[in-house]
Amino acid sequence: MHRSAQGRAPGEKPGTIISNAPATIAAISTPAGEGAIALIRLSGADAIAVADRIFRGKQKPSEVASHTQRLGEIVTSDGRVIDQVMLAVHRAPGSYTGEDLVEISGHGGMLVSAKVLEACLAAGARAAEPGEFTERAFRNGKMDLTQAEAVADLIRAQTDRALRSATEQLEGRLGAKIRILREELISLRAQLEASLDFSEEGIAPEEGEELTSRFASIRRQLEELLATADEGRILREGVRVVIYGATNAGKSSLLNRLLGFDRAIVSNIPGTTRDMIEEVINLRGVPVRLMDTAGLRDSIDELERAGMERTEKSRELADLILHVADGNAPRSPDFEAREIDERELLLLNKSDLPEHKDWVAKHALRISCVAEDGLRGLPEAILERAIRHRANTESELAINARHRDCLRRALAAVERAEAAHSDGLSAELVTVDLRDALDAVGEVVGAVDVEEVLGSLFRQFCIGK
Repeated sequence: MHRSAQGRAPGEKPGTIISNAPATIAAISTPAGEGAIALIRLSGADAIAVADRIFRGKQKPSEVASHTQRLGEIVTSDGRVIDQVMLAVHRAPGSYTGEDLVEISGHGGMLVSAKVLEACLAAGARAAEPGEFTERAFRNGKMDLTQAEAVADLIRAQTDRALRSATEQLEGRLGAKIRILREELISLRAQLEASLDFSEEGIAPEEGEELTSRFASIRRQLEELLATADEGRILREGVRVVIYGATNAGKSSLLNRLLGFDRAIVSNIPGTTRDMIEEVINLRGVPVRLMDTAGLRDSIDELERAGMERTEKSRELADLILHVADGNAPRSPDFEAREIDERELLLLNKSDLPEHKDWVAKHALRISCVAEDGLRGLPEAILERAIRHRANTESELAINARHRDCLRRALAAVERAEAAHSDGLSAELVTVDLRDALDAVGEVVGAVDVEEVLGSLFRQFCIGK
């Protein structure tokens, strides 16, 4: 088992403490660096006993009621004071992890917080691995796997909309939908298996119509969830916007104007940008991932050509391409020969200068990276393209890439089962595909054995969470 931690037995209720509890873990849960406060966490069967060994106050942590805190000092084994702290005790199962949990709030210096952690480790705890506190919360039934993932999404959220989506998932909305799906799959499979006991009688016509309707309902729910995949990617990663075009068209100037600060070097010398520069901006709640790329031209410089190859690769993966052209210069001969890309938005830069006759009547958004209102209309145009990717405008609920993989497999299995039922194949064959669908749906919330998934997922968390 992953990290030697045991999960719940089938049917075990949330809040049940795991048996043979793993070692007590400790970690600094606040970011590295100086701050007003640093938080050190302990979790496990011996968390309070470890705290007793290092905390000196009017009461020992073992004498303190759950969900209360006390002022005291953290001391070394020889009684030397490390820091004055507030210590909070959260007894199982009413804690974040479902285990005994101790939180030590001390002064936020890097050295002093490291010394407090050292004292915890010397007193019997071991250093926590990334995401191990949240993993224990999952294994102890405090949350399902979608809620555990929402914790990471909540921390990484860059916009209000992404924050709302993570909050809804943390509250269990996605998990609730998945549980309803699982219950319907289990019920459908039970109905089909029951018919095996009376196979000589066959499935009655009215029962066959009911089964057809139930297949369609399950398929529709899976399709609706899968339709939110692009929404989820945009909320978590941002709309991928590639700034593309010839050298000296003003791509880096555009990036700087959109960001509001000088991020890229701007020069009249062609080929200044040789590698991709990436930054994220927030446009009315939608994260936009801007990528400034190497300018396109004929070049014998090996590094510049490598940059242009990256430009073409990033263009292929873009949600939106801002093709920047110099409106003051003639149109390049190969401009019209290019394939039309529906993701592309043509920007004629340098609108503060006279427009070259080649661009007259050309449909494009005219901008200027030097004029005060030179980008008027551009944020709205970017957002309009971004909204096209928003699959579900009424809810912030959106699946991630792992969910999408599971639900795609589930949908394929349901479609196979539905086809087998329509073709009149035996219920026994239909239930085989339904079992595959049930397993795939269960993976979303961690209701089946997914040890490899857990290891990969929780490694992405920060230590102390």
